[in-house]
Amino acid sequence: MTDFDLYALRERAENGDETALDELIQLAVELGDMDELRRLADGGSADATDELIQLAGELGDMQELRRLADGGSSDAADQLIELATERDDLDELRRLADLGNITAAEQLAELAPE
Repeated sequence: MTDFDLYALRERAENGDETALDELIQLAVELGDMDELRRLADGGSADATDELIQLAGELGDMQELRRLADGGSSDAADQLIELATERDDLDELRRLADLGNITAAEQLAELAPE
């Protein structure tokens, strides 16, 4: 895809063309383009947000998951808890628990030394 094609696709998506938006999201997923997914998610695309969460989880990008979770995404919070649990990251679990996340508190209780 040329730069012009990408520009045209973005323009169509920004003008409300759902097919173009879907194509742009799929292209970003195929390329692993977190910046494009972030841009689309921040623009209000729930599908882009879902794909961004999945990609961030696969890449172990806790910073991106934290940003999304702190922005109110429960799916990102769940993914962040899963990743923090896998890494025995008690600090992250404690941070989430302190913010009121019950699942993080439960995981923390399971992992924390007696």
